[in-house]
Amino acid sequence: MADRAERDDAVIDVVVIGAGAAGLMAAATAAQHGAGRVVLLEKNRKAGTKILMSGGSRCNLTHDCDPSGIMAGFGRQGRFLRQTLAALSPQQTVAMFHRLGVPTKVESTGKVFPQNDSAVGVRDALQRQAEAAGAELWLAAGVTDLWRTPQGFGLATPRGELRASRVIVTVGGKSWPKCGTTGDGYGWLERLGHVVEPLRPALVPLVGGEAWSQALSGLTLDRVRLAAWRPRSGRSGSGKRPAAEREGGFLFTHFGFSGPVGMDLSREWTFGNGQTATRLTAQFLPAETAETLRQQFAARRQQQGGQTVATMLADRLPRRLAECLADRQGIAERPLAEAPKRAMAALIDSLVGLELPVRATRGFEKAEVTAGGVRLKEIDPRTMESRLVPGLFIAGELLDLDGWIGGYNFQAAFSTGWTAGRAVAAASTEEPV
Repeated sequence: MADRAERDDAVIDVVVIGAGAAGLMAAATAAQHGAGRVVLLEKNRKAGTKILMSGGSRCNLTHDCDPSGIMAGFGRQGRFLRQTLAALSPQQTVAMFHRLGVPTKVESTGKVFPQNDSAVGVRDALQRQAEAAGAELWLAAGVTDLWRTPQGFGLATPRGELRASRVIVTVGGKSWPKCGTTGDGYGWLERLGHVVEPLRPALVPLVGGEAWSQALSGLTLDRVRLAAWRPRSGRSGSGKRPAAEREGGFLFTHFGFSGPVGMDLSREWTFGNGQTATRLTAQFLPAETAETLRQQFAARRQQQGGQTVATMLADRLPRRLAECLADRQGIAERPLAEAPKRAMAALIDSLVGLELPVRATRGFEKAEVTAGGVRLKEIDPRTMESRLVPGLFIAGELLDLDGWIGGYNFQAAFSTGWTAGRAVAAASTEEPV
């Protein structure tokens, strides 16, 4: 795709701002469906910087589930994606990448990756698709302002002012600012009349723990159930259920906690307005209850009373964690037959609901996505067009949508980008969407 250096004073049919996942998809789709001249502006010197960094440079491009499974990953806000996922489902996304020469694989967690584990291949395929459709990519052409004009919109860029009939804004949020996603679009959209819900880091490691947990830094567990709890509000029954709960991979770090389940729950520590979570609990043996563990430990005590508590636990947990949890009760090296009942009861409690102190998150610098964003009720979910500003379309992370780790957010970017591109083309040609 040529990097167009010269300025063109004519009104451009469609300008897409931001060549990330949503923008590359929107530009390709708009051009494919006859939107006229489509120009894709990117502030960086290469497209898809965040794509290249995602998934440890492997790019987890979607999740192996149906549209309802993707919607579930966004909580209540997921309903907004119903029409976009009907237009471009996870299965259709995978089929598209196959057509573009990017075979995929599904891992045991349901994450879908390119078969060769190359994020570069994903980015290149999206860029080739846009190029083949006729979209123009202008690199090092970041937008510094966006406003209404009688012909549509004006845009300030390092190459001078541009004019466009219609604009699709896909500049991303504030997460991973080193990729260039520094929240540029929120101010433009607010000046155009949109409300931006409070911005918060999401899918971000948690800061906290104690000396014992930090000593376990680097230890990964394949299956832990974490729960985030908010303060009791005084209403009957409040506080009896967690604000959010997830099960999956978990990682102890020198600064706190990470891994998929820790990052999925991280948004609960950034809500504010009295809704911030205050407690995190971990169930290290999620298939068990306190009662089943009591029965199992009692049977082991009868059969192998000379075995140490730590050795018994190491049959079920990594040795480092088993020794640590038993040592916290002072019974790691005690034979089962001699372990005090009170200490064993406390050990069981720690296995089914140990509280892990959390003080903060690592912020936007380490966040994979941005929670908050443009208020969804101001966007038509069938087209991604602003309900307030005709001709303005918004897609991707700018919206008040943030989903679980595992390809959910990329799928939302692809689907909303596709929908915006198709709709802007239909508007350009006066065809029904």
